[in-house]
Order: sequence, then structure tokens, then C-alpha cells
Amino acid sequence: MKMLYYQCPLCATTLTLQPSGKHYACQNQHNFDLAKEGYLNLLPVQHKHSLEPGDNKQMLLARREFLEAGHYAKMAETVAMMIAAHHPRDQKLRLLDLGCGEGYYSRALAHFMTDQMPLALHGIDIAKFAIAAAAKKQPTARFVVASTNRLPYVNHYFDFVLRVFAPSNAYELNRVLKPSGLLLTVTPGLRHLWQLKEFIYADVKEHTLEPVLSDGFVRITTQRIHYQINPKPEQRIALLRMTPFAWRANLSVQQAIQSVAELAIDVDFNLALAKRINSEGA
Repeated sequence: MKMLYYQCPLCATTLTLQPSGKHYACQNQHNFDLAKEGYLNLLPVQHKHSLEPGDNKQMLLARREFLEAGHYAKMAETVAMMIAAHHPRDQKLRLLDLGCGEGYYSRALAHFMTDQMPLALHGIDIAKFAIAAAAKKQPTARFVVASTNRLPYVNHYFDFVLRVFAPSNAYELNRVLKPSGLLLTVTPGLRHLWQLKEFIYADVKEHTLEPVLSDGFVRITTQRIHYQINPKPEQRIALLRMTPFAWRANLSVQQAIQSVAELAIDVDFNLALAKRINSEGA
């Protein structure tokens, strides 16, 4: 039986891969071509708020440089182990990496969970450049360009949704998750990037914690991961460019961050695992 997981972003009917193997179409003849890298663009122009939405190329390259140096690998491994601990080993895991960027966490999940269970991995991001890079590096996963406010997936397809520092829509999360589905959210902890912020702000304050739960979910467990990293000078700037406070760091601040011989930086993450509040017919 052919597995159906995409829905048309224009009319919300099911998309099916056509006999050519090169594009998807719905019953209303809306067509979406597969890119040469293997990803699918399901962000119609009328749903865009800019010509190239999402993080720009400079930010994406900075994120790639920093993440691939392994500074967040400990967090990524903890995420993978938490997911594996809450899904039966003998069942395929259908997982969506929400706001996946260039697919760092998708690749980490595949690496850490290879021997845990069969994995059907999907990734979504609004930035086309990022999705193209993710699809090129991980052809075994399925990546799409789309908005997290309009997830282009059929109802109740996923067992798990992973949200690492990404925006989300509570209604859409409930819609695409199975009644027994789980949501794992990673948000900044109180002291996340404290030492970087000291270069920028005269009075550094602890990070404001985001709400743990999305509407329609109940918490199962939480975990805090707090450790220090020692990135190279150029990696510090890459890390800075990944943050929302980068725009406050003028050239002199960036030079100061780079000029320090050694700089230990706190990374602090809150992991919150939640399940859908199951209701009949949901």
C-alpha cells in the first residue's frame, strides 16, 4: 500500500507521487515538483511574507559552522535518547523535525537511533536554502519547504514532533500528531549563552523561560542540560549570529568576542516532553 503523508497546501487534499516520480499532485491538479536535491517545496507564493522567508544564507552558514563542530552534540544525543525511551523499539517511528534548518538534529537523530528502531524522518523549514542543504546531506529523510503555521501533512501521521528553538502552531501540532503522539520541545535555559551576553549587555539577566506546554498537551517529563563549551574565535561569531541578540553586537563587540584567547560559554537547555490530551475523534 502506498504511504500518503503530504497534503496540498492550497486545498488540503492528499498529495500523491505521480508515476514520473518527479512531482506530487492532488485531486485538484495542484502540482509540486521534487527539486534535484530531493526536497519538496510546499510553500506557495501567496503564503510567503517575503521573497526568501526564513533565516538568510549568512545565518544558515553560521549555524552550520557552529553545529557541525559538535558543541550541541550532547544536547542532541539527550534528545535522541529521550525519544527512544518513549517509543516501542519494534515499531517504526514517524518523526517530524520542526524548523529543521539544515538538518543537524535530523542527522543526529538518525546517527544516535540507528540501532534503536526503524525511523521515518521528516524535516520542515521555511528557508529553502536550508532545506536544500538538509536534503543533500540526508537523502534518506524527507524534507519540505513549508510554514510551521500550515504543516503540509495529513492528519495524525506522526508519532513524535521535535521542536528545537523553532516556532510552532498548537492547532497544527495537534492535527498532525497521532492521538498518542508526543511533542519534545527544546528551549533556552536560564543561563544560556551567558558569557556572550556579557559582551553586549551592561546588565545581563537570566533568560526568560518559554512556556513549557503548547495548548492541547500535558507534560510527561522535563530535563535540563547545562554545560560549558569552548568554541574557537570564529565559532563564537557563528554562534552569535544564530542568536536573536546578534543585531545588538556591533563590530567592536564582535572584535572583543573574537580577541579573547579562551572563552568558556554556558549552554543551557530545557527539554520538555509532552503528550497530546487525547479526545475522541481528535
